[in-house]
Amino acid sequence: MATNADAPNQLTRYSRTAILLHWSIATCVLATIPIGWYGATFKTAAGQSATNLHKSIGIAILALTLVRVAWRLGHRPPPLPTAMTPMMRRIARATHVLFYVLLLVLPLSGWWMSSAVPVRHAFGFGLFDVPFLPVPRGWASAGGAHFIHVNLAWLMVGLAVLHILAALRHRFIERDGVLTRMLPRLT
Repeated sequence: MATNADAPNQLTRYSRTAILLHWSIATCVLATIPIGWYGATFKTAAGQSATNLHKSIGIAILALTLVRVAWRLGHRPPPLPTAMTPMMRRIARATHVLFYVLLLVLPLSGWWMSSAVPVRHAFGFGLFDVPFLPVPRGWASAGGAHFIHVNLAWLMVGLAVLHILAALRHRFIERDGVLTRMLPRLT
């Protein structure tokens, strides 16, 4: 049950908890993509450190997403503007569902890859050990997970760009308050 501190300030705004989870996950996603690319591209000590950081952020994304899904199951989002066409409403809902799927499958495929590959990497920000998944070991297993992980990462990049552009469209063209309802209040 929502407390007063977590309840939406209006029916048109997300709760503080939903806003915090959204921006925490978004920040992690936007950080981990270039870090992962760097780690995969440069086979140096710095590249290995980047890979380890990428994996740690991925586990954080998975944990935050599980919290967000649990939160979302108990808390309805604010309604979409009535001026949105039925097609735009379907696109908005499909986009959010796809984000949730990617936010779960991307970290899990990365975790699978790390569990299957014969080379072990440290992750968990050094605070704890993340157990390996009980998956087949070897490059064949890791290769399939890698294919999924890389291709879905590109889908995530494209979806994030479209999401940002749509938010800007709502702010500067539609002027319907859609972006404002997810922005933290400064007071």
